[in-house]
Amino acid sequence: MDIKDMRPETLLAQAGGAIDAQSGGVVPPIQPATTFVRDKNYKPLNSDNVYARPHNDVVRQAEGVLAQLEGGAAGLLFPSGMAAIAALFRTVPTGARVIIQSGIYWNTTKWVRDFCERRQIDVDEVDASDAAALADVCAKGPANIVWVETPSNPWLKITDVAAAKKAAGSCGALLAVDSTAASPVLTNPLKLGADIVMHSTTKVINGHSDVLGGVLITKEITPVWEEIETDRASAGAVMGPFEAWLLLRGMRTMALRVERMVDNAMKIADYLADHPKVDSVLYPGLEGHAGHDLAKAQMPGGYGFLMSFLVKGDRETALQVAGKMKLFHRATSLGGVESLVEHRYTIEPHTGIPETLLRISVGAEHADDLIADLGQALGQ
Repeated sequence: MDIKDMRPETLLAQAGGAIDAQSGGVVPPIQPATTFVRDKNYKPLNSDNVYARPHNDVVRQAEGVLAQLEGGAAGLLFPSGMAAIAALFRTVPTGARVIIQSGIYWNTTKWVRDFCERRQIDVDEVDASDAAALADVCAKGPANIVWVETPSNPWLKITDVAAAKKAAGSCGALLAVDSTAASPVLTNPLKLGADIVMHSTTKVINGHSDVLGGVLITKEITPVWEEIETDRASAGAVMGPFEAWLLLRGMRTMALRVERMVDNAMKIADYLADHPKVDSVLYPGLEGHAGHDLAKAQMPGGYGFLMSFLVKGDRETALQVAGKMKLFHRATSLGGVESLVEHRYTIEPHTGIPETLLRISVGAEHADDLIADLGQALGQ
């Protein structure tokens, strides 16, 4: 079977068809060399490999699998999600304009603001889940990038990617989507109209909380993409071979992990939605969520593994609930096989986060055990 004909589950389990030709091993090898020899005429023995900064076999293998999953033309791995974001925004010239979604991952917002201030780039922030508001901001004038995050972190808002693409097109901007909280298993923004999709591969793509990484995947090879590729090779924002090998290893079980985590999350959301000590649950799988119908259309694989809920009471009440949890680890991040809880106000009190909001990343444990843990922490 050709790689292009593989369903996502098969593509992942087979690591894109990777076989070690030299040994016959069913696991792709790690090549840690930083440089590669040439023949007596000074031609590389392998034309694909000259120096490790831009050239590594296992990095290319992982990039190829991710690009295939998203239906893209090419992918580029970076040493972190933020490095991937920075690589894209560095293509914006001084004095230009970008539009970013408000209420998203705070470090993205902070970095973009700081970078654009240094480069005299105008930044407009807008609730992109409001398609009309996004269209209005785009109509103000030309822009280079429209950046959206869906589902958003930690508000779990859903942005209409097709509508966002139309708005971005009206001002000549490319549409870039942070799809970290969905994964390529649940949705494919490029197929919905996006030009570039970004994932923090640190999260569910790796899934084991032991590899930092990020990836950009492009719908088409464009001058902007070529600029990103050249900049990565020159500036050295590359992923090492050991990290790429671990990432590829984690990816092989992604479909299974995501299926279990999404199933768990839906059960937990239903439980929390009916709990007398919970004010509200932010999860697009719930019918009462403002973005439920859109999420149902855009995320055919499920509604994700990330959610937030507001505890009845005050800041101390929420901290006490988080403090009583035994299975949910109190830690930052999301998408791992272990479930996590975070009191977001403690991390970012300056962003308008409610003091009673707890964000949870639902892992691959048994749903009944996770629900029991939440129950005892909330006081049943």
